[in-house]
Amino acid sequence: MLSHFGIILLFILAAFAFIAIVLFVARLLRPHRPNIEKNSTYESGEEPIGNANVQFNIRFYVVALVFVLFDVELAFLFPWATVFGQERLIKATGGLWGWFALTEAILFVVVLGLGLAYVWAKGHLDWVKPQPKIPSVETKVPSQLYQRVNERYKRDV
Repeated sequence: MLSHFGIILLFILAAFAFIAIVLFVARLLRPHRPNIEKNSTYESGEEPIGNANVQFNIRFYVVALVFVLFDVELAFLFPWATVFGQERLIKATGGLWGWFALTEAILFVVVLGLGLAYVWAKGHLDWVKPQPKIPSVETKVPSQLYQRVNERYKRDV
């Protein structure tokens, strides 16, 4: 007889086995035709330029956070509408429940609008394409040598 922990362990092992089987079957069934285009690096529709240690523009993160913030906050309106839109509660309070709910929703959306106006006024939503800064390093190695190494590895890909 298995304990409760043994049953949980069996479920975990079954989950890992299921994932492994699905990935294995998918590998057998999918076509495998790699080419230069598929193996190239892709980042937000822009060709990668320069070294991989280049810092990303902070606007990527700011726009993503603002989107998530407002998207999640607006998602709260749907369960709110189902709770406050109950006709039984509105009839029981003589309509006051509906006015309270409407006022609360309007206040919520106004606060979100003020937040959006603040972010917009601060310029965090302005999308300016940054100019890539390719780092330069003082070195005694001639640049032609670097160019030959890059061309050699470009042919191997």
